[in-house]
Amino acid sequence: MGLLEGKRLLVTGVLTDSSIAYNVAKLAQEEGAQVVLTGFGRLSLVERIAKRLPEPPPVVELDVQNGEHLDTLADRVGEHLDGLDGVVHSIGFAPQTCLGGNFLNTAWEDVATAVHVSTFSFKSLAVACLPLMKEGGAIVGLDFDATKAWPVYDWMGVAKAGLESCSRYLARDLGKHGIRVNLVAAGPLRTMAAKSIPGFQEFEESWPDRAPLGWDLGDTAPAARACVALLSDWFPATTGEIVHVDGGVHAMGG
Repeated sequence: MGLLEGKRLLVTGVLTDSSIAYNVAKLAQEEGAQVVLTGFGRLSLVERIAKRLPEPPPVVELDVQNGEHLDTLADRVGEHLDGLDGVVHSIGFAPQTCLGGNFLNTAWEDVATAVHVSTFSFKSLAVACLPLMKEGGAIVGLDFDATKAWPVYDWMGVAKAGLESCSRYLARDLGKHGIRVNLVAAGPLRTMAAKSIPGFQEFEESWPDRAPLGWDLGDTAPAARACVALLSDWFPATTGEIVHVDGGVHAMGG
């Protein structure tokens, strides 16, 4: 039996096969889970990527800024699964003006977009999926350590700090439903999201040298494995936690 045998999962954020979310979906299927994906915008692209998984899963449309999408999500996912045991939140976006050293000049409208999509959506997705999680389960979000002011990350770092706080409040309020809420804080990876960050090479140049365990910027498997572990029954009493999968950089000084 696999680690997720019989589990029913919703995975967001599968844009390319180099994404953490794709590797989560792949590993989850290999460990016995049924998976449904969500897509935003170019659904045909997500459907094409989905065909590369061991068992091509259904794809449902989800724009986390669209109230109708959220209100109908449980019904649309319910057409493919009779419930959910786990949800993966891999959603984040910030306009270019929010990144790259422009912190002091960013307009509120752009910051609001970053916070809505990258932070508030964690709560929105959890609430939208709650009707399908009648037997409890786990919600896992993808994070980037927000305890420091990183170069070029700017308002996305603020949004991630909000995500970390949001996860703790969700853990508090969803515990009575038997739902665990945790985050995986991955180190920098060469994903599509990373490529959109001006100055990302600063992370590429320094992170592997600072990590006690070393760090492979092209390997999403360690972060995916952490997500799968948190979705499994092996962490039954862990909630409100941030698991760092970054080679150990978060624990180092200087």
